[in-house]
Amino acid sequence: MDLLSGTYLLAVLLACIIFQSGAQEKNYTVREELPENVLIGNLLKDLNLTLDPDVPLSSPLQFKLVYKTGDVPLVRVEENTGEIFTTANRIDREKLCSGIFSENRCFYEVEVAVLPDEVFRLVKIRFLIEDINDNAPLFPSTVINISIPENTAINSRYSVPSAIDPDIGVNGIQHYELLKGQNVFGLDIIETPEGDKWPQLIVQQILDREQKDTYVMKIKVEDGGSPPRSSTAILQVTVTDVNDNRPVFKENDIEVSIPENAPVGTSVSQLHATDADLGSNAQIHFYFSNQISSLAKKLFVIDNATGLITIREPLDREESPVHKLTVLASDGSSTPSRATVTVNVTDINDNVPSIDTRYIINPVNGTVLLSEKAPLNTKIALITVMDKDADLNGKVTCFTDHDVPFRLKPVFDNQFLLETATFLDYESTREYAIKIVASDSGKPPLNQSAMLLIKIKDENDNAPVFTQPIIGLSIPENNAPGTQLTKISATDADSGRNAEISYILGSDAPPIFNLDRRTGILTAVRKLDREKQDKYSFTVLAKDNGMPPLQTNATVTVSVLDQNDNSPAFTHNEYNFYVPENLPMYGTVGLITVTDADSGENAAVTLSILNGRDNFIIDPLTGVIRPNITFDREQQGSYTFQVKAVDGGRLQRSSTAKVTINVVDVNDNRPVFVIPSSNYSYELVPTSSSPGSVVTKVFAVDNDTGMNAELRYSIIGGNSRGLFAIDQLTGNITLKEKVITSDHGLHRLVIKVNDLGQPESLYTIALVHLFVNETVTNSSYIQELVRRNMETPVGQNIGDGEITPQTNDYVKIIIAIIAGTMTVILVIFVTALVRCRQTPRHKVVQKNKQSGEWVSPNQENRQIKKKKKKKKRSPKSLLLNFVTIEESKPDDPGHEHINGTLDIPVELEEQTMGKYNWATTPTTFKPDSPDLAKHYKSASPQPTFQIKPETPVPPKKHHVIQELPLDNTFVVGCDSLSKCSSSSSDPYSVSECSCQGGFKTPGPIHTRQVMEILRFSLSPLPLSFPLILL
Repeated sequence: MDLLSGTYLLAVLLACIIFQSGAQEKNYTVREELPENVLIGNLLKDLNLTLDPDVPLSSPLQFKLVYKTGDVPLVRVEENTGEIFTTANRIDREKLCSGIFSENRCFYEVEVAVLPDEVFRLVKIRFLIEDINDNAPLFPSTVINISIPENTAINSRYSVPSAIDPDIGVNGIQHYELLKGQNVFGLDIIETPEGDKWPQLIVQQILDREQKDTYVMKIKVEDGGSPPRSSTAILQVTVTDVNDNRPVFKENDIEVSIPENAPVGTSVSQLHATDADLGSNAQIHFYFSNQISSLAKKLFVIDNATGLITIREPLDREESPVHKLTVLASDGSSTPSRATVTVNVTDINDNVPSIDTRYIINPVNGTVLLSEKAPLNTKIALITVMDKDADLNGKVTCFTDHDVPFRLKPVFDNQFLLETATFLDYESTREYAIKIVASDSGKPPLNQSAMLLIKIKDENDNAPVFTQPIIGLSIPENNAPGTQLTKISATDADSGRNAEISYILGSDAPPIFNLDRRTGILTAVRKLDREKQDKYSFTVLAKDNGMPPLQTNATVTVSVLDQNDNSPAFTHNEYNFYVPENLPMYGTVGLITVTDADSGENAAVTLSILNGRDNFIIDPLTGVIRPNITFDREQQGSYTFQVKAVDGGRLQRSSTAKVTINVVDVNDNRPVFVIPSSNYSYELVPTSSSPGSVVTKVFAVDNDTGMNAELRYSIIGGNSRGLFAIDQLTGNITLKEKVITSDHGLHRLVIKVNDLGQPESLYTIALVHLFVNETVTNSSYIQELVRRNMETPVGQNIGDGEITPQTNDYVKIIIAIIAGTMTVILVIFVTALVRCRQTPRHKVVQKNKQSGEWVSPNQENRQIKKKKKKKKRSPKSLLLNFVTIEESKPDDPGHEHINGTLDIPVELEEQTMGKYNWATTPTTFKPDSPDLAKHYKSASPQPTFQIKPETPVPPKKHHVIQELPLDNTFVVGCDSLSKCSSSSSDPYSVSECSCQGGFKTPGPIHTRQVMEILRFSLSPLPLSFPLILL
């Protein structure tokens, strides 16, 4: 009772395990040879399948028969209902279960998958095949020969070969019958423990060979089917001479075991038999009975004399594990002896496991197509592994050899379900080759592998991809219409219709091209002309047939190759070049540009000069023309020659052009002032002149031409109060403001005229003296003032840096009226001046021992000044001070810059001041005119301005001041401190100076923005000398 309970619990446990794994078994019984479409069962009902309405299904309930690729299923299952029917393929038990004689052991198994995955289960269906009497029993041969001795006793038995019936049970052999036995022989049936029925022939009468030596009868065998089936054979009995004793086996039943890998020739068993007769009657002959299988006859052989059984051919346990060998021993008598040798073939691990793949998802050409949207645990195939070996050699394990998104799930013994383990992604992996490995437990183990191909089925989510996103083509021009250019190809990561690609020209494609939609062959339908268009660029589209369709594009560039069908072409028929006359030899004159509509070697143009080779050379490749001579515009103003261009084509083409080279003047002439004609001239500016009126005019000429002769005028000095302005184009000098009393006197304007020449502008400076007064009463006196002013450095403004007498008539009248009063005042002033000059002059002389020279307006004056300096050199000279004038440099490059250092000597000597006769002051001064003498005479001591010099700056190459004739020459300034001595009795004379050098300008002077920087130090000096500085 406990044993039954345990068995029951084990069965329940196994059922639970199978149910939880989604696997079930169902048994059906079916007769063989049933016609087509016979209903066998209904899985939906027989398995009691019910659907949960709360569980949504991705697809309708489906029953799918799982079978091995290439197999012919003997049953079919309706997918919708689960009904099982027979097919046109006949169920033949004898074919399915050959060698199986037990009525209950012939099964046909199939697996059915219940889908979808939400209700998945695998059902193993076992069909027990019922036998029907569809085979008649047959004897091994249609004629059976038996030899019987003549002295055989009555009731002696002789074996008759048995018939064979593939059917089993009652449909097998049930009865033997002897026909026409002539009452001499009878037939008996002996049933073996295995259920076999062996017929035996019984001798019923005494035999006499001399009377009759042969008996011919028929033997009939019949099965138990309904209706029964039977067959007959001829039984021929031959009566032989007497042999009293037959052989006797030492052992009638022998069982041996031999490994299946035993080599050919290995001994299986040694049979021993004895015979009591003597002589020839005792000679025993061993042989196999005709009742053993043909396989046994092929695998084993027996020695007829010794009875040794050996292996004739290699054994295979998996083909037949047991062989029954019936051995007969005969001494020549009619009744041989019988012995049975059972050969058990033992197993060795000589068979690799087999892998049987039965697809749940039907493959296409051996490949399973699985959508990338397949859910987890999607069942793909049922894997069955088997090993023909026994015991551990036949115990098999199954696994995949690498990491894949699939797994093997055990369901039945040696059966596994292959299902998805993770979500699939077509874009990352499109195809899986799953290697399934089956390994047995033998030593060493044997392995077998099988490949299962799974392609992921894609949705149309990939556009076609061109093999080349940019397709570059080259084709010679003048092609024949319809010339094939290339074959455009694109691929699509999708499959099926989603990967079917049509090729289309883009909207920007010119009509000269055509694209085959199916093949992608691009052709040119018309002749191409590179000179009209040497390159084409357009798009082509690749469009798939998915729903919705996707497309992509690529760019096609077609380069048209050249043929030499164009001559070189100059950009101009005639070239005119303008070169300066100072262009050096082999300098660049100009560039000849030539083009060729062709390309490559056909456009490789070489230039040469046809005439004028002595004067000019040309670079054959670049076209640069260079002179082989020096130019002189005065001797020859232009040159003309021809230039030839030749291309590099196989058949050369050429053309010519005319070249004219014009020699252009350079800016090598400085402007020359015509007005004023002299730097010593002056103009009267009446005080009544209104602002804006023209007070004078300057005019200059330039011997150059063009822009080199374009002149611009500017005031660069002497206009610190901004009283005057000059028109830069006409040279007209106008009055800017109304004249006031402080403006009276002599004004010296530094006028600069510069040309607009290139590469460097040239300029000249002239001096314009303007005498601001009502009238000129004493022109010689003004001329003397002008002459003296010429000795004043250009940087010092007349009327600013020193005191200038205002000699107008009005002042003289006023002075005449108050002459008496002024006499007293002058006496007092002279007395104070004498007292002030005693002590300070010696100190001043010591401080003025700095070297410096002034350049006289001309060499004659210079010599005179030097003589005077030697004669009248006095240690009483005052300190000469330096005033540094620096002009800021504006950022505007268009402005002209002048940067210079002007050394301005300031010398006041007591002797000069003492010699001045204050009583001789002109009486023509008006009463309101300033007393200029007061600037030179004071009774109170004043500080002396000591102005420190700046470091000299190197001069420029060009002269700044126009070198006019003797009466039109003025020196700008000195480079160093001048040594001067006063010898003039003129109260308005500052000094007579002798100096060397000219006015130096190390940089351009800006005419619009001038900043005067005065650097000086103060030292006490009992001399009253006010210095007016702007």
